[in-house]
Amino acid sequence: MTSQVSSAAGEANDGDTVVGGERVPLPGLSEESGPGGSGTKEVRRLDRVIIRFAGDSGDGMQLTGDRFTSETASFGNDLSTLPNFPAEIRAPAGTLPGVSSFQLHFADHDILTPGDAPDVLVAMNPAALKANIADVPRGAEIIVNTDEFTKRPMAKVGYATSPLEDGSLDAYQVHPVPLTTLTVEALKEFGLSRKEAERSKNMFALGLLSWMYHRPTESTESFLRSKFAKKPEIAEANVTAFRAGWNFGETTEDFAVSYEVAPAQGAFPTGTYRNISGNLALAYGLIAASHQADLPLYLGSYPITPASDVLHELSKHKNFGVRSFQAEDEIAGIGAALGAAFGGSLAVTTTSGPGVALKSETIGLAVSLELPLLIVDIQRGGPSTGLPTKTEQADLLQAMYGRNGEAPVPIVAPSTPADCFDAALEAARIALTYRTPVFLLSDGYLANGSEPWRIPEQHELPDLRVQFATAPNHTAEDGTEAFHPYKRDPQTLARPWAVPGTPGLEHRIGGIEKQDGTGNISYDPANHDFMVRTRAAKVDGVQVPDLAVDDPSPSSQLRSSRGGPNPSSQLRSSRGGPNGARTLVLGWGSTYGPITAAVRRLRKAGKPVAQAHLRHLNPFPANLGEVLKRYDKVVVPEMNLGQLATLLRARYLVDVHSYNQVNGMPFKAEQLAAAIEEAINV
Repeated sequence: MTSQVSSAAGEANDGDTVVGGERVPLPGLSEESGPGGSGTKEVRRLDRVIIRFAGDSGDGMQLTGDRFTSETASFGNDLSTLPNFPAEIRAPAGTLPGVSSFQLHFADHDILTPGDAPDVLVAMNPAALKANIADVPRGAEIIVNTDEFTKRPMAKVGYATSPLEDGSLDAYQVHPVPLTTLTVEALKEFGLSRKEAERSKNMFALGLLSWMYHRPTESTESFLRSKFAKKPEIAEANVTAFRAGWNFGETTEDFAVSYEVAPAQGAFPTGTYRNISGNLALAYGLIAASHQADLPLYLGSYPITPASDVLHELSKHKNFGVRSFQAEDEIAGIGAALGAAFGGSLAVTTTSGPGVALKSETIGLAVSLELPLLIVDIQRGGPSTGLPTKTEQADLLQAMYGRNGEAPVPIVAPSTPADCFDAALEAARIALTYRTPVFLLSDGYLANGSEPWRIPEQHELPDLRVQFATAPNHTAEDGTEAFHPYKRDPQTLARPWAVPGTPGLEHRIGGIEKQDGTGNISYDPANHDFMVRTRAAKVDGVQVPDLAVDDPSPSSQLRSSRGGPNPSSQLRSSRGGPNGARTLVLGWGSTYGPITAAVRRLRKAGKPVAQAHLRHLNPFPANLGEVLKRYDKVVVPEMNLGQLATLLRARYLVDVHSYNQVNGMPFKAEQLAAAIEEAINV
């Protein structure tokens, strides 16, 4: 689903929600919009809203949230999402570990995170309420499915008395709604069993929330009819439940107010937009890279959470020259990908932390063979199986050093879900230009989260075409011509890429050390020393942009959330800067949104703070050392125990202040703002 935006880019603060009592009609949306309302209730305008849907993992919360997100994106709001679900395919019903939730933050201005705390919680059962109530601020709205608040489900999560009756929810605006009963009643005409009818209660809830926030409805109805095209009676039952939820909101006295959040006209540069998740953006980026390189795309992969969606998506695109191979294990997946690279394809393997450990020997082989290979690591909580559906940034040191011997590999990390597209192109550029394996470090937060993405024009994409070796490249003293597979480009130190079967270019490959130039097996100590240092110099010489720094000077601004840090931002001209910023907050990967939101809050409060964000983690930008030395304090927030901080201390001898979190969830902006302010004041 796409939408056109033709306004200039703008910026707004991640501030508090503004609630007014005026009636404000939105363009293209009348008060009569929707399945049946008369539009007689009060309508209030908000500048932003955070909604969390929560229920059992079988209640369809992810689908409900995804549909609300799609309608919100088509309406033109800026948005950010946080799906949160258990690792089990069907966790025990009614239990706290089995709760699945989907949080959506949408606004009429530029936003950066899924929000710290929900303004509205939809709780489908007691477990959902208990698991999420600690995050809900006083005064927020809670919509509860009263049908589930019976003795047994409440006892299962430790409620001795009903929280709907014991006064424990008096600080909130509680809307008790018998969602299950109303859904079953609405679907009587379809002749479904009660169990079958109950499955549509998530669509009833979606309809109710769509009425509350004036979301479009046509696309959801079309989606349901398409999804259940082979079972039209089920499709119509879900549409009926969806409409019943809308009409309930319109007619019940319990919901006296609905809300409007205007499109975010000022938040987007001109272009065509669609909502996109990180994994989908990454898959599209890989396809675009293969097209720009004029090479077939080959994916050798083994399913693993949270990377499997990339495999699923790429398997749909044979028409773009994509070949996807679901291997029997992680080792076979990367082995096939490396073989495809040898054969002249843009080769990719996708995995998560446990899979990287299994692939490490073949990554080392790729380093030795000096072939382009993309290793996509969608990080999750570890070690071992760890937290398969929760996020973490704890694979950085594994990507840097997790191989035997000296085996350096470039590392690229996207900063937002949409930025995964550009990061895939950048990783492919490095791999193809320098003939090296490249790590792309995403994580579960980026992979499953979503935001608006401006669809680029083809002329905006980089030219990634490469030249294969086609003829001998070395002339011996006797005039004989030969092919030297390790004769290097003097600028990039990349070796030639010869596709198997090219006449006269036969050469030996394998994991044993090669002789410089000829590629013959060599055990010579001096040659080994030279080859190790040459491979390291090649990676160290990868050309990456200088690190851009946003500081509080009048000439510097934070860019919007689309695509991460602003490459046009200038370095501060002197220590401390014109407004006295002596603290730099440096991040990498998915911490970009929370860090930027926290920095905005501090600047709004008059605290001068500078910010920079790393995309390239090996090699680091050439100016990173200079940037770090300009500041008295450097704060590095990470979702690990300080891995980037360790690298910075070792490389630049800077005593960075490490702020860490490893609870499987992304940072909250308020939490980071407090931590940064504390570091400033120390």
